[in-house]
Amino acid sequence: MTKKYTIDATGKIIGRLASDVAMLLMGKRDPAYRPNVVSDVLVQVTNLSKARVTGTKTTTKLYWRFSGYPGGLKNKTLGSFWEKDPVGFFEHVVGGMLPKNRLRSTMLKRLTITA
Repeated sequence: MTKKYTIDATGKIIGRLASDVAMLLMGKRDPAYRPNVVSDVLVQVTNLSKARVTGTKTTTKLYWRFSGYPGGLKNKTLGSFWEKDPVGFFEHVVGGMLPKNRLRSTMLKRLTITA
């Protein structure tokens, strides 16, 4: 039996929302939680563009990536990442809160986001 959760992101803080979504995707709110099994949960987040960030994180928090080549270190601020692709940003944040194993991609497929 699949459980479906719909979360309205209007006015919610991104990090707290992402941690709640990650807990639901892992199945930690289920009394029969098993870490080696993907829970039978579907999570839908709506109105993501109306979520908010506290403090000065939009200008000071940086996200780094490295291509592997000399001079290939690039960064962008949270604000620019959010403006360009809020759905991709939220998937990145939730994915970072999920366990780093083979189940992560399956858990992320159970997440649906609408901006």
